Amino acid sequence: MGQEYSVPKPNTKFQVIGAGLPRTGTASFSAALEILLAGPVYHGGTQLTLGPEYEVKTWLRAASLWPPSNDSARDEIKALIASRLDGFVATTDCPGTMYIPELVDLYPDAKVICTVRDEESWEKSMAVVSTAATKWFMRALFLPMPSLRYFPAYIDTLRDIWVALYGETEPVSKLTYQRHMRWLKEVVPKDRLVFFDVRDGWGPLCEALGVDVPDVPFPRVNDGEAIEKFAGKQFGRALKRWLLLLGGAGLLAYGVSWVMR
Repeated sequence: MGQEYSVPKPNTKFQVIGAGLPRTGTASFSAALEILLAGPVYHGGTQLTLGPEYEVKTWLRAASLWPPSNDSARDEIKALIASRLDGFVATTDCPGTMYIPELVDLYPDAKVICTVRDEESWEKSMAVVSTAATKWFMRALFLPMPSLRYFPAYIDTLRDIWVALYGETEPVSKLTYQRHMRWLKEVVPKDRLVFFDVRDGWGPLCEALGVDVPDVPFPRVNDGEAIEKFAGKQFGRALKRWLLLLGGAGLLAYGVSWVMR
């Protein structure tokens, strides 16, 4: 999160399913894939919060059908996912990480690459952001903001799916991380699954994708700093929107009272 909204590119081949959980270097991973695959990457957190409202509404609809109760529901989930990923070379971060079985079916030639991190440091990192997105004042603050007004509801659905998949309520622990890794090994064919630590740089990633190492530094994006920067910017935008709305309401009330004198 904290990047810019990525616009889909027509006739782009989808090549990588990012299966790593949030706070495992997904921003750096996304930037690296854009360089290697020369196309836009669907970083979930960024697309949902900075894109048009149909982005977040599509994933809310998919979540309402999860877990699919029949083939029809499963097909609709897959169709919804495909509608969002058309024109991208890869997807990273949530919500894609919650729909790995569907993505594996949709893109049989795509590699599934899971970014990894030390379990304890991941647990501490997640504790910082675990409940912030759905505090009551966040819901109120984002009401006048397109797309962001739906973000707390999206986080609620994401939390429900995590509980169903990993059996933990917040704050999540390293058990969630471990269960995610086991789940991936159950639902992804062994020859398609790769684990990658962004600290290792280009070598392992280029080998997994069968491409040459580019003559540029590996992108290093601090997920925590990116989220803080993004949050600060959006809080400021929301407060300005509220000031405009309240100021306009105040002027209207004054005008009405003046006319009624």
